[in-house]
Amino acid sequence: MKVIICGAGQVGWQIARHLSGERNDVTVVDSNADLVRRATDTLDVQGIAGFASYPDVLDRAGARDAEMIIAATHSDEVNMVTCQVAHSVFGINRKIARLRSQSYLDAIYSDLYRRDHMPIDVVISPEREVAAAALQRLSAPAAFDTEVFMDGQAHLLGISLEADCPVVNTPLRQLTDLFSTLRAVVVGVRRDGTLFAPEAKDQLFVGDDCYVFSHKDDIQRTMEIFGKKASKQERLVLVGGGNVGLTVALHLEAGLKRIRTKMIEKNRHNAERAAEALERTIVLNGDGLDSALLSEAGISRADAMLAVTDDDKTNMLSCVRAKAAGCPYAIALINDPTLVPLMTPLGIDAYINPRATTVSSILRHIRHGRVRAVYSIGDAEAEVIEAEVLSTSPIAGRKVSDIDFPEGVLIGLVRKAGKVVRPHGSMRIDEGDVIVLFALAEDVPAVEQLMQVSIDFF
Repeated sequence: MKVIICGAGQVGWQIARHLSGERNDVTVVDSNADLVRRATDTLDVQGIAGFASYPDVLDRAGARDAEMIIAATHSDEVNMVTCQVAHSVFGINRKIARLRSQSYLDAIYSDLYRRDHMPIDVVISPEREVAAAALQRLSAPAAFDTEVFMDGQAHLLGISLEADCPVVNTPLRQLTDLFSTLRAVVVGVRRDGTLFAPEAKDQLFVGDDCYVFSHKDDIQRTMEIFGKKASKQERLVLVGGGNVGLTVALHLEAGLKRIRTKMIEKNRHNAERAAEALERTIVLNGDGLDSALLSEAGISRADAMLAVTDDDKTNMLSCVRAKAAGCPYAIALINDPTLVPLMTPLGIDAYINPRATTVSSILRHIRHGRVRAVYSIGDAEAEVIEAEVLSTSPIAGRKVSDIDFPEGVLIGLVRKAGKVVRPHGSMRIDEGDVIVLFALAEDVPAVEQLMQVSIDFF
């Protein structure tokens, strides 16, 4: 498939990396020639330096025979005009745009994106994706990463193992015997910075970061087995009142749980806007690094701190201050993936990677066939794929033990006839079953062959 990716920043580069790695014909367009050069030097892609919204630039990028365009530049307006030009001039069938401004995303203006107006097939909002990820983290505070699959029935949990974890040094096959009714499977382990799919004989050690699939009804039991206690979430301190922070606060106010939230926002205009939009949230205008202001916000009595400003270092250091003041749980928004290894030494419990959430969202919309969801783990090191088994799939009608999965692939959970169950060797995978798979990046093409799906437009 021929795809044009407009914007060679972090998100555009990652999407290009995914698509080019799966042998698609990818062209990257960016006004910054250095970013284009980085993409062409490191990836199997073509590059064009120029403004993505210019028809002649798109023409040089091969728009006349392209099947999909992904507009992910830093400008909403450029992304919108790019999709318009792609539709009106070149007739490109599938158009995805990343839009940040909340005004463009308001539901009452959704008619704007009709094919006879501003023809955009899929609108991706990074702020909304990040806000949703933040709410996910708050819903499972003992996990450093969370994502939902199978219409909410299956949850992926990232769990860091500490010395008090009851299952440390236990082979995974023994966990199956010890907890025979538990619908949970360890699908990925990060040890000493390396991510791998574990085998049944592998043991878990202190310091490991595990990715575990759990049925929604077994989440609490799963967390307890891995040494994590359920904690109350009644008081939250939120640092950052921009689009992400405001969206999180509005969701919390609309939720069934009465969570008392105090927001700290440095920019006076943003603070005033948040104070007008929120009813029960107390908004403080000031620096989230100010220990006196954190104290005024009640950080020592808070159950959690969420730092979502647009500055990574502010987010990290405000979390460190919160932990030092006695807050038991801190989450930081981190744009720079090279800072992630510092999370554990600094005592920060969880982080949100906007790039990974946006990449996952875009991949979810460009997977073809019966792929229902995709989630990118780490720095695009692995993917979790939820897919329906087709009759043409090589795995249909075969037992799990007979399927020749690559070493870096594991089945998490299976939904058969509406019931989510843990897979076992003698289980037969049938047409219509929905499965979630963990796959290291290099094994994703093999998974797509096994599932008989591919990157394509709908």
